[in-house]
Amino acid sequence: MRVVNKNKECRRKAWNSAWIAVAVAVVLWAAPVSVLGADLKPETLQQWDEYVKAVDGRIQEHLAPAASFVSSAQNPDESAKLRAGQIIVWPASHEVPLKVDSGLIHDWIGAAFIPDTTVREILAVLRDYDRYEQFYHPSVVPSKLIASSDSKDEFSMVLMNKSVVAKTALDSDYQTTYTQVDEHSWYSISDTTRIQEIADYDTPLEDMLPENHGTGLIWRLHSVTRFEERDGGVYIQLEAVALSRDIPAGLRWIIDPIVRRVSRFSLATSLRQTESAVRLFSASAMTSFNKSSTAGMVRSLR
Repeated sequence: MRVVNKNKECRRKAWNSAWIAVAVAVVLWAAPVSVLGADLKPETLQQWDEYVKAVDGRIQEHLAPAASFVSSAQNPDESAKLRAGQIIVWPASHEVPLKVDSGLIHDWIGAAFIPDTTVREILAVLRDYDRYEQFYHPSVVPSKLIASSDSKDEFSMVLMNKSVVAKTALDSDYQTTYTQVDEHSWYSISDTTRIQEIADYDTPLEDMLPENHGTGLIWRLHSVTRFEERDGGVYIQLEAVALSRDIPAGLRWIIDPIVRRVSRFSLATSLRQTESAVRLFSASAMTSFNKSSTAGMVRSLR
């Protein structure tokens, strides 16, 4: 197993992937489930926690000396497609969405390649939280940084659902931990720490619902992302995992294919939006970022 030098990690762990939560959050955005109220059950949450633990455990497989850190970068056919500008998205298993007690786990993996850039440039753009509404329009409304340290970032964001339930939004908090493995490889783990639905968002009837209650379009979000800098750019491989309420058995044969199609499209769209943000805003974001208190961390990546 590859061992990360802690001193080196502290100096170089300067990159943040809290933006990944954005991609996860839109995976279910158009899933046509019932809008009637529901509550997240303890047994559902327990099965979710067990699944997430297994997802996180798989990162160790990619740290082994002979393992490929970003598998798409090591596969000649896939890497050629990515360098040609394609985005590849696939389900983590044939059972996606996975049925659990009173819920569904959606687990999708997406890969992209951003040419002519570095992790430093991507970092400068993706930490520019005030521009998330521009980067991930129209799903993201306001967003802001809550706290940042050398190993963890926290931020909040409102996600607007304009396609399924009129004037429904999610007010959510996120936490991301990040690790630089070596000079060219990074990974991050992101989680929601709070999700609350806002009914009748931006209307006189706006109402913030209690945690773990609402339509159940999204109960929890989790992601693991691996970055590898090579071939004149950066390969990104994102595993986006979401927990939603269950779909009635009688409708599942109709709805499951729609959910899968929407999940694939949403993840690809988020990766494409990230690439566009890097291309369009990297210069101005880099100037602003280098003036911030995190400039020293960015320079440590040189």
